[in-house]
Amino acid sequence: MINYAQKIATQLNIRPAQAAAAIELLDAGNTLPFIARYRKEATGMLDEEQLRALIDLLDSLRKVDERRAAIVASLEEQGKLTPELQTQLLAAESLTTLEDLYQPYRPKRRTRASIARELGLQPLADQILAQLRTRTTLDQLAAPFVNDQVPTTDEALAGARDIVAETISDHPEVRRVVREKALRFGTTRTAKIEDAQDERSVYALYYDFNGRVDRLRPHQILAINRGETQKVLRVGFEVPERDWRNAITDVFRIDQQSPLAAHMALAIDDAAERLLLPAIERDVRRTLTEQAETHAIRVFGANLRALLTQPPLADHTVLALDPGYRTGCKVAVVDPSGKVLETGTIYPHPPQNQKQESLKTLSALVKKYQVTLIAIGNGTASRETEQLVAELIRQSPTELRYLMVNEAGASVYSASPLARAEFPDLDVSLRSAASIARRVQDPLAELVKIDPKAIGIGLYQHDVDQKELARALDGVVESVVNLVGVDANTASPALLTYVAGIGPKLAERIVAHRNEQGPFASRKALRDVAGLGPKAFEQAAGFLRIRGGAEPLDASAIHPESYKGAKQLLKRANLNMTAPMSDREAKLKALKSQQSLSELAAELETGVPTLTDIFEQLVRPGRDPRADLPVPILRSDVLSMDDLLPGLQLDGTVRNVVDFGAFVDIGVKQDGLLHRSQIPFGVLLQVGDIIKVEIVTVEKERGRISLGWTG
Repeated sequence: MINYAQKIATQLNIRPAQAAAAIELLDAGNTLPFIARYRKEATGMLDEEQLRALIDLLDSLRKVDERRAAIVASLEEQGKLTPELQTQLLAAESLTTLEDLYQPYRPKRRTRASIARELGLQPLADQILAQLRTRTTLDQLAAPFVNDQVPTTDEALAGARDIVAETISDHPEVRRVVREKALRFGTTRTAKIEDAQDERSVYALYYDFNGRVDRLRPHQILAINRGETQKVLRVGFEVPERDWRNAITDVFRIDQQSPLAAHMALAIDDAAERLLLPAIERDVRRTLTEQAETHAIRVFGANLRALLTQPPLADHTVLALDPGYRTGCKVAVVDPSGKVLETGTIYPHPPQNQKQESLKTLSALVKKYQVTLIAIGNGTASRETEQLVAELIRQSPTELRYLMVNEAGASVYSASPLARAEFPDLDVSLRSAASIARRVQDPLAELVKIDPKAIGIGLYQHDVDQKELARALDGVVESVVNLVGVDANTASPALLTYVAGIGPKLAERIVAHRNEQGPFASRKALRDVAGLGPKAFEQAAGFLRIRGGAEPLDASAIHPESYKGAKQLLKRANLNMTAPMSDREAKLKALKSQQSLSELAAELETGVPTLTDIFEQLVRPGRDPRADLPVPILRSDVLSMDDLLPGLQLDGTVRNVVDFGAFVDIGVKQDGLLHRSQIPFGVLLQVGDIIKVEIVTVEKERGRISLGWTG
């Protein structure tokens, strides 16, 4: 562990003691959110991002050690582990270096070289490799190897060259240098396969493309890979000859004074063309793909985090519309607590065209349930439905607003077992409308029920390593859920699953216990849940909220292990948790001014970081961090693409951030593209940001809107 800690500390620019403490906590079964929030003293204030990077590095180092041990065991079994090779293996710090060292000894299928070895041609190959100067002729050198199985001198020399070619290709230093050169100076060429179908010209940019691999952007790499997989593109790869040839001849010299010089030259060309360069191409493309996928997963994770942290529009009774033509628009009215009050279907669009009847139905629902907000799914017929809602608002005697909601994944959720359990009496399509309403009221609570890949905010999310993508996205959801906190008495199993220390089975047990025994009166009562032992309680308790219980601190992010210190702090400030927020803030601030935090922490037997968090929570217990973010734009009238003229300035909401810019919702059906060249240097946009943009161009027939930045 000390070795791991030192390596990790160097790479992450932290102290070895911090890394060692984090590794010890992780190996003891503690979760990342718990360590980041409640073990700051032990880790020296490592934040969640640093801890996640530490976990990735630790996993990588352990995989290298596991592979090293397996290779050493294989070499020992083969009787080929020399002291020099063992030293090289112990010094190797990456899987690539280990595999390069192991390559010559890796058990292989029968190859041309292995067949030549079986024919006894290794000594002749050794002579070619040695490039010895001798007066002996080629026929004389090869004569001892000619027999019934190798009938001619030419065949003996050809077999020996096969062994030499494989030896060259397998050499670790040759592979390392050629790979490094290829990653710097190699070029990728793509061309359209003749007769390939690409009806929408998705890959037109790559029909005749040539680019240095070190200059390819992640989205280009993923696009090329997809085009190749779909048999639209043919992909080639080249390494400059001087690079691979110099890498080989630096190790395997050609001596023109040797009668075997020409055979070494032939073996070098054969090794490069048949073995080395194809292997290096696979290595380089795999490396580029891994880097591109890592980037794409990081972009997806950032977009998902921003989406999940969108502020909830609480205290609204929401009327949600899931638009459609032939099957009608599904309607659901949901109260501020998320309870479905009424559902139905209207048919305002073709072929039924029951517009007036639909307006009457919606108006009656708005009046009956005192609806204050309308949510419209952004799928099929959303444009026409938006016009219908704008007309409804103009006729409404009460103040009413609407917003468009990204409905990606709603149909996936509607057909899921969770949706059936939540809405057993509702049709699948009506569940989708209810989900749209709840997305507005609490995006986090609703979106955790859906596979993140189905939410539609990624970059080539279906092309990347699905296991890595799922791991990264689960980490993002876990992070946000624990940042916000979860009401133990209202949370769904899907939401509880992501609480530190819980998981799917325990989440189901918590909900089942709640349904059978009634709401939890305190955090302590959670211990009565079957399977929720001391370790799980320790990990989860600080992230679960019990509101309105006998212990006010249960509604805060203060961990039960710190209740004693928190109560002593309140006593010193002559306060209790029922005091108004303004009083608590003033008295706690006064207490901090009278005594340093370090002195106070020592007296209360806690750490300064924990005490700082306690102060913050006592002022605003259980505060939702999403409350500080700007709320979504609410609209009362509709825009069409006909209204968009160059120079028109609008407020927009960032819907997706990708390598080449950001897609922005400006209130028409089609999101506009704010190209990265239009975004000021240093500005980092994220999903949910509200920005001012202006119309640059509108291509109505192609449904494209280009935007410029105005602030």
